[in-house]
Amino acid sequence: MSNLRIAITHGDTNGVGYEVILKTFADPAVLELCTPIVYGSPKAATFHRKQTGLQTNFNTVRTADEAVPGKLNLVSITDDEIKIDFGQATPDGGAAALLSLEQALADWREGKVDALLTAPICKSVIQSDAFHFPGHTEYIAERVGEGAKPLMILMDERMRVALVTTHLPIKDIAAAITQEAVVEKLRLFDASLRRDFGLSRPRIAVLSLNPHAGDNGLLGTEEGEVIVPAMEKAGEEGVHAFGPFAADGFFGSGAWTGYDGVLAMYHDQGLAPFKALGMGAGVNFTAGLPIVRTSPDHGTAFDIAGQGVADAASFRTALYTAIDICRARARFDEAHANPLPRLWRDRRE
Repeated sequence: MSNLRIAITHGDTNGVGYEVILKTFADPAVLELCTPIVYGSPKAATFHRKQTGLQTNFNTVRTADEAVPGKLNLVSITDDEIKIDFGQATPDGGAAALLSLEQALADWREGKVDALLTAPICKSVIQSDAFHFPGHTEYIAERVGEGAKPLMILMDERMRVALVTTHLPIKDIAAAITQEAVVEKLRLFDASLRRDFGLSRPRIAVLSLNPHAGDNGLLGTEEGEVIVPAMEKAGEEGVHAFGPFAADGFFGSGAWTGYDGVLAMYHDQGLAPFKALGMGAGVNFTAGLPIVRTSPDHGTAFDIAGQGVADAASFRTALYTAIDICRARARFDEAHANPLPRLWRDRRE
């Protein structure tokens, strides 16, 4: 898996996407780890570079096939000029983000790149007839998922938090927490921890939906009626799940340090404590799909766009994570390509 080719989308062009990209690859040592291929606009990249005072060079190519190892390569996605209004949510910024994403995914389908790293988008302005999704995760799953279901994992070097529901209004969450949904996410999480992170027997902590884990039914019945049966069913399939734990005490006491992953019921339940504990170096990883896709754990940062003060740490870590997961999958697949025949009979059969 040497010289991995990493497709990088430029995200919303009015945000900090180009800034964190240029800052990341200003270090020549990073270019030794992979061949980066940005899907964007040379004029837009140059404009951002001048505005932020950066000196990072890039190599403009017509297609990903022409990308040169040891350089930051840029595939031009349009001949039209992209209007840039720093800090503004505009249709032009959304359209440019979608065009970059579409081309990167097309090249992945053709085997021209090995993984995808996405710079942040503005979800409200990217919406169109071609994009009617809550975010990157759902769009990528439809375009290249091949029927597989995605699992959103926010992670850093200490913690991995996965979500049963992702971008849902609070009023719709309880109805979406079904036994089937929890079992599905436990399966996906367990499979990812094994294949993507090299853990042979991962331990997954499961959070409750209600305060105090329902308090024996006083504050809700989903724990006893949905979550525990789902954990038991997943356990019969070899998934090692523990809980359900009340989210406040689980994070507040540091209990999360004893597990390989945490399955939260909804977005803010898992990501608020995650970002409080590790904001700035976290990574959003889309597990469960054929493609390896990562992104930084922050948004477009319109409030500081064009000022040259954006922190590239999360983007840089997302790059390292994509490389590590590609290599982990290759090792896992090689090790499991020709399994030995089973020579024993399970007592349960």
